[in-house]
Amino acid sequence: MTRVYLSLGSNMGDRERNIADAIRALGENGVRVLRRSALYETEPVEMREQGWFLNCVVEAETDLPADELMRGLLGIERSLGRERLVPNGPRTLDIDILFYGERVVETPTLKIPHPRMNQRRFVLVPFVEIAPAARHPILKKSVSDLLKESADRSEVRVFRKSQDLPEKPLAD
Repeated sequence: MTRVYLSLGSNMGDRERNIADAIRALGENGVRVLRRSALYETEPVEMREQGWFLNCVVEAETDLPADELMRGLLGIERSLGRERLVPNGPRTLDIDILFYGERVVETPTLKIPHPRMNQRRFVLVPFVEIAPAARHPILKKSVSDLLKESADRSEVRVFRKSQDLPEKPLAD
């Protein structure tokens, strides 16, 4: 089993439901969630003229190879209505692989660790909550140190604490 960290975000529709449904779908796609951060409400960073996001990070384990994991995550995004119309634009769901064990993966379609995670408070704040000592395999720094060094000053605020999250996804 490989320990993985995933970032989930949504800024369209029922954001909380989208993330809860995605976490449920991870289990149906060969990914066992071990821990999840609180939900954070975060201001858009790259394309600022859109709604605020809900973001979280999950720690999980999987037997899937990295490319197969990514295909499964893209399938979850599509099943929850993700359409890639505008780069960095509004989305029902976005799932990124932050770390895949201690491996570095670089293919034309997949880069792990996520190449911009150290520049994004909306990733680092929830990541630090569940795994502050996790080490970036290229930068050789903990995610806690990456957060301290980040130049990103965008707003990231707790929306729902992890202990207040339902154990199961929201009901229909």
